Amino acid sequence: MGVDSRLSRRRLLGLLASGAAFAAAAHESRAGEAHIAKLIEEGRAHGGISQRIDFISAQLRGTRYLGYTLIGSPKKPEVFVMRDDGFDCVTYCETVLAAARARTIGEFETALREIRYHNGVVAWRERNHYFFEWGEHNVENKVCKPVAADGAIDIIKRVDSQAGLEPRRFTMRVMPRAVFQANKSLMERGDIIGFVSHRPDLDYFHSGFIAVRPDGALLLRSAAESHGRVVDESMDGFLARYSVRYVSVWRPQEPAVA
Repeated sequence: MGVDSRLSRRRLLGLLASGAAFAAAAHESRAGEAHIAKLIEEGRAHGGISQRIDFISAQLRGTRYLGYTLIGSPKKPEVFVMRDDGFDCVTYCETVLAAARARTIGEFETALREIRYHNGVVAWRERNHYFFEWGEHNVENKVCKPVAADGAIDIIKRVDSQAGLEPRRFTMRVMPRAVFQANKSLMERGDIIGFVSHRPDLDYFHSGFIAVRPDGALLLRSAAESHGRVVDESMDGFLARYSVRYVSVWRPQEPAVA
């Protein structure tokens, strides 16, 4: 066999392999869309948005933890990513919240863009890189509202943990741990909770949903790197294990009726 023939055969095998990989990725994407569409449809039978979030988030328990799923950087174009097979703590919150707000897969995609990106613009610099900005922007667009409790305080953080972004200075309204624990009755299933980081250069180190046990005890439902998957765990246990000092809570809002 001549060199040209060997090269041609090698190229053909490479193209076939690439085509198979592309087809597999497309199949996974279609399967993910079908799963999300099913969750949207089933979730609509569960009342208000807090009930829909509670249902949809529970259906995704056991899904693997997967970091760095978003595509884009200061030098690489941003790609809109929609998947159901792996989450970090923020993409889990975004996916569940978008599904709970949607009636169709098209509405889900629109909601996910508006939740993940400032003004829904798919660009790296418009992505809500810091969870404080995620909360601010999703209050601005009426996706959520902050949950207030007597005893909340303001703290100031100067964050610069995200490479490629200039440092930011945040004045964060937070609940000290004791205030949060004393006001558990104010919390609802489906509320979004952020845990303030001890690091001076980072705002929050984790986020998830509040769930409620039958006996009324609060649970944290989140994509947990420490567990490698989406799990429910004791809220008090999480607060103690990570020596959490402050939290913030946001309550998802029903979308406006078109």
